[in-house]
Amino acid sequence: MKIGIDIFGGDFAPDANVAGAILAQKEFPQDTKIVLIGDQDSILNCLSVHGGNPDDFEIVHAPDEITMHDHPTRAIPQKPNSSISVGFDLLASNDIQAFASTGNTGAMLVGSIYKIHTIPGIIRPCITSTLPAIDGSNSILLDVGSNADCKPDVLYQFALLGSLYAKNVYGVEKPRIALLNIGEEESKGNLLTIATYKLLAESDELEFVGNIEGRDLFLGKADVVVCDGFTGNIVLKEAEGIYTLMKKRGIKDAYFDRFNYENYGGTAILGVKGNVIIGHGISNDIAVKNMLLHAHQVAKSGLSKKINEAFN
Repeated sequence: MKIGIDIFGGDFAPDANVAGAILAQKEFPQDTKIVLIGDQDSILNCLSVHGGNPDDFEIVHAPDEITMHDHPTRAIPQKPNSSISVGFDLLASNDIQAFASTGNTGAMLVGSIYKIHTIPGIIRPCITSTLPAIDGSNSILLDVGSNADCKPDVLYQFALLGSLYAKNVYGVEKPRIALLNIGEEESKGNLLTIATYKLLAESDELEFVGNIEGRDLFLGKADVVVCDGFTGNIVLKEAEGIYTLMKKRGIKDAYFDRFNYENYGGTAILGVKGNVIIGHGISNDIAVKNMLLHAHQVAKSGLSKKINEAFN
């Protein structure tokens, strides 16, 4: 198996990405190799600085960079030699089995849709985040930013995608699905959540446990929590903000340490014909390592293939 990484992605590229790849390679099984995609001289220099052996990796020269300021839709066709564009080409041709980046999220979404394509039947691909519960479990929240405006059938598909993700990657045999809302009652919410509740409640494909309020997100009441990307992104940034504030206040707590983005590394784009992992833009070497380990986990699970089978 080969896992590709965009070495130009993120605020601390290329050093953090190459250093993280060196850490990840030490934990990968022997049949897995990391493909470093970016400017070859920059990669070799970083490997030398961080004590990495070039023979442990495969290097694919891609001299151009898609920055955080590039327009996502235009960047992919305008920069065919960028690390992101080349990474998607390698994924589309199955030269790598997963592609990870901490770079421009919009470009990663556009590349996923136009380079490897959406799985037939999927209305909109989405991205997730992991919420640590007080009981030691984790909940998957989706969508967290790729779809700010959604319709009920889109949220229903998010529930299906989240259920498949929880089952195949995290090993949850029968994932409990909840809908994020302003009250537990069926009649609560806006037009979107009321209509979505009805779809989820009538489903025989899902283990729907009803509405969940914001105060219950971290209590382990559901394995998958569904919402539109606008709401999900606010929840995600609020959780990150709480962790940052606690660090600034010098508060050390084992539970809140689990909010550290470094622990999760990255998340898969669900609903596309390939294994694409997006990491946080401020990722350091530890976060990059965990992003690559998760990419391997997702690829090994055959998640994309199983989603395709479920929808077709």
